[in-house]
Amino acid sequence: MKIAIGNDHAGTDYKMSVVEFLEEQGHEVQNVGTDLSDSVDYPDFVHPVAEAVSSGQADFGVLICGSGNGVSMTANKHQKIRAALCWTAEIAQLAREHNDANIISIPARFTSQPQAINIVNTFLNTPFEGGRHQRRVDKIACQ
Repeated sequence: MKIAIGNDHAGTDYKMSVVEFLEEQGHEVQNVGTDLSDSVDYPDFVHPVAEAVSSGQADFGVLICGSGNGVSMTANKHQKIRAALCWTAEIAQLAREHNDANIISIPARFTSQPQAINIVNTFLNTPFEGGRHQRRVDKIACQ
């Protein structure tokens, strides 16, 4: 799979761990996040991830910031994006199964790095259930 990943300064260390994990799993990773700990504006890194996923250049996206909220809000401004803020593997599983989320947002200040990797792994390996959930997902996008 092709995975686009972006982060702000609060998520740099987490991003490095997640990228290493994804590459070990054989995924192609497009890193558009900062590699530094200097303060940056997260939308500058979110928009390229959301555009890659919405255009089909990436299968999924991973966003990491301090709370996960800002990156999720920004990504969800894009058409075809369903970004889910996930702080446990169970929430990531439900985001995929029930909401067909295509971007995961991880709060670095509220999870450990091993938890973040588990959350990403669960997210990428959980299929969308479809069925009754498809009807609801179809109603998310504004026409």
